[in-house]
Amino acid sequence: MQLIQFIQSKTSLPVKGIENTIQLINEDCTIPFISRYRKERTGNLDEVQIGDIVEYKTQFEELEKRKKSILKSLVEQVILTEELKQKILITNDLTTLEDIYLPYKKKRKTKAETARKNGLEPLAKIIMSQRANDLEHIAAKYMNDEVISVEKALEGARFIIAEWINERTDIRNNIRYQLERFATINTKVVKAKQEEEKSQKYRDYFNWSESLNRCPSHRLLAILRAEKEGFIRVKIEIDHDRATSKMEDRIIRSNNECATQIEMAIQDAYKRLLFPSLSNETLHLAKGKADDSAILVFAKNLKQLLLGAPLGEKNVLAIDPGFRTGCKVVCLNAQGGLEYNETIYPHAPQNDSIGAIRKINSLVDAYKIEAIAIGNGTASRETERLIKKIRFNHDVEVFVVSEAGASIYSASKIARDEFPNYDVTVRGAISIGRRLADPLAELVKIDAKSIGVGQYQHDVDQSKLQRSLDSVVESCVNLIGVNINTASRSLLSYVSGIGSKLADNIITFRNENGAFTNRNEIKKVARLGAKAFEQGAGFLRIKSAKNPLDDSAVHPESYAIVNEMVKDTGVKVIDLIGNGAVLQKIDLQKYITNTVGLPTLQDIIKELEKPGLDPRKKAKVFTFNQNIKTINDLREEQLLPGIINNITNFGCFVDIGIKESGLVHVSNLSDKFVSDVNEIVNLHQQVIVKVLSIDIPRKRIQLKLHNKKQG
Repeated sequence: MQLIQFIQSKTSLPVKGIENTIQLINEDCTIPFISRYRKERTGNLDEVQIGDIVEYKTQFEELEKRKKSILKSLVEQVILTEELKQKILITNDLTTLEDIYLPYKKKRKTKAETARKNGLEPLAKIIMSQRANDLEHIAAKYMNDEVISVEKALEGARFIIAEWINERTDIRNNIRYQLERFATINTKVVKAKQEEEKSQKYRDYFNWSESLNRCPSHRLLAILRAEKEGFIRVKIEIDHDRATSKMEDRIIRSNNECATQIEMAIQDAYKRLLFPSLSNETLHLAKGKADDSAILVFAKNLKQLLLGAPLGEKNVLAIDPGFRTGCKVVCLNAQGGLEYNETIYPHAPQNDSIGAIRKINSLVDAYKIEAIAIGNGTASRETERLIKKIRFNHDVEVFVVSEAGASIYSASKIARDEFPNYDVTVRGAISIGRRLADPLAELVKIDAKSIGVGQYQHDVDQSKLQRSLDSVVESCVNLIGVNINTASRSLLSYVSGIGSKLADNIITFRNENGAFTNRNEIKKVARLGAKAFEQGAGFLRIKSAKNPLDDSAVHPESYAIVNEMVKDTGVKVIDLIGNGAVLQKIDLQKYITNTVGLPTLQDIIKELEKPGLDPRKKAKVFTFNQNIKTINDLREEQLLPGIINNITNFGCFVDIGIKESGLVHVSNLSDKFVSDVNEIVNLHQQVIVKVLSIDIPRKRIQLKLHNKKQG
C-alpha cells in the first residue's frame, strides 16, 4: 500500500486533498498556513484534518523504515524468500509486522535455543507430527552428554514446541482478542506502604478490579501512577483455562502420547511466553489510549486557556499576594512595560493595611491604572477584600487572575532576559498583570505542562504530549495573529514559518531599525527568505501601517486581488474595509483564477468586513462569595459562584474562592447523559454550583452544576 492509500484508509479524506496536502507539507508549508491560505489545494481541509494527514504520514514512514530494517536483517541471515518478502511489504500494521518477523528474529539465549543446540529439534518435529507412539523409546535416541535422560529430551523438545506456538500469528491474535474483550485489571495494596499519608489519595484503588476495556483513562493512569510509586501491584488477568483450551483446539489433532506432550508445551508457552508478553502489550496499548485521551483533554483545556478573554491594552496594577513576605506590587503600562514596583505588607504579621491602602490608591492615580490583577495564590482572598475597600478617584476594575506557572516563568531564562535587574517576585507579579491584558501573549512563555490545566500530564507519553501542545499553541497564535512590533520572542517563535531563530532576528532588526512600517520590510530580516515570508506574513500584523491590509489576515499574495476590487468598486482600500454594503455586492466569480477560488475570495471579503478582528471575548470581572474563606465555611446545599479552572474526562474542577477546588463529576453536570464535558462547560466559564458534600480530612468537595452564567 502506498502513502496516499494508507492515509485515505485511516481518514476517509478525499484522495486529491491528501495528495495536495502532502505536497504542501513536503514543500515545508505549515499546518496553519495550509489550512488558511491553501484551501483550493486541499479541498478546504481544516487544521485537524491536515494534522491527521501529517500524523498518518509519519506513521507510514515509520512503518516503511521498520520494513526496510527487517528485510535487511532477513537478507543478512540468508532466509528471505519472495513469499516472505511480499508478506512483509503488504503489511500495514506494525504489530502484524513484528509478528511476521518474530520467528526469524535474532534471539538471545533461550531454553528453546539451548534445546536446538542439543539436537532436539527433530524430536520436537516428530511430536508435532502427532503420529508417533512410544515416545520414550524415540526420545532415548536423542540422549547425549547434555541431555542425560528421556525426560530431559522431552522437556527440551517441549521448549522448542512452546517457542513455535509463541510465534504463531493466529495464536497470538486469538489471545490478543481475549485480552481485548475479557481482560480485567486487578490491584493489590502493598501493606508496607498502606499507612503512609501519601497513600490516601490512592485508597480507592487498594484492592480494585474491573474490566480493562471499561476502565476510564483517568482511572487507569491513576492506577498506574499508584503502582509506579509503589503503593499497589497491578495484574492483568483473563480466564487462563479458556485461553489454553482454545490453543489446544487449534493445535492438537490426535489423542496419543504426542498430544500429552503438546498440551504440556501449550501450558508452558502460554504461561512463560505468550501471556506475559501479550498482557504487557495489552496494558501498553490501553495506556497509549489513556495517554491519547488525557492529551486530548489537556489540548482542549490549553486551547481554551490560551484563547481566554483579554482585557486589552490598559494600564494595569498587578499584585502577587503573600503574608509574611508581603504583596509584590507592579504597575504596567498599556504595552505591558514595567513602570514601578514595590512591596506592601497589609497582612499578618505586619498588618499594615492602612499603609497598603494609601500606597495602592496613590499608585492608581499616579500611573492612571485602569485595572487591578490579583494572583489567586496565597493571601489572594484577603488581598482582594482589601483592594475592594479602597475608594478610587476613578473606575478601576478588579480581577483575580490564575497564577499557575507564574513561578516557572519568573525563574526562567526568558524572564531573566526580559527583566535582568529584577528578582523572581517582581517578574511573577509582572506575569500576573500581563496575563490579564493578554493571556495568549504571556502564557506562550511558560512550558504548557506547568500551567496546570490537564489530567495526569506527567504520566503520559511526554514526546507525544509536547507535540500536541506545541500544535495547540501554534494554532492559537496564528488564529489571533501577532503584532510584529510588540510581540515577544516566545510569541513570534510560534508564528507559521518563523521559529525561534528568526524570532530572534526579527527582534534584533526591530531594536536596530525601529518598528516595521509595512510587511515588505519583514523581508529585510536576516535569513528570513521567501518561504518564511510566504508562511508567516499573513499572521504578522502591523498596526497603523500605510496599507491597512498590513494589519489584517489578508495575505500579501492576495493584495493584487483587493486592488482589483478597489478599482472595480471605485472605493479606496481604507474605505472598502468595514463597508459591508459594498463588499457584499462584489461579484466574486469575476476574480476566480486557476489558483484562487471561492474559499480564498470569501475569506478575503470576511476579513475586509472586520479586519484583524480578535475572536476572543473581553475579560469580565468576577466576584466570589465573600463569606466563604476556607473549606470549613462550606455547608451542603449552598449555592456558590465559581469559575471552571480545569476540565477532565470525569468532570470539571471549580474555583469557589478557597484553596481547594471542588469537583463537578460528569454525572452532576446535567440531568442528561454527558459524553463530553467540553460540550457542557468551558475553561474559565463563570458558573453557579451547589455543594453536595465536603470531605475535610481528604480536602475534597463535591459540587453540582446549578446553572451557567454568561462568560
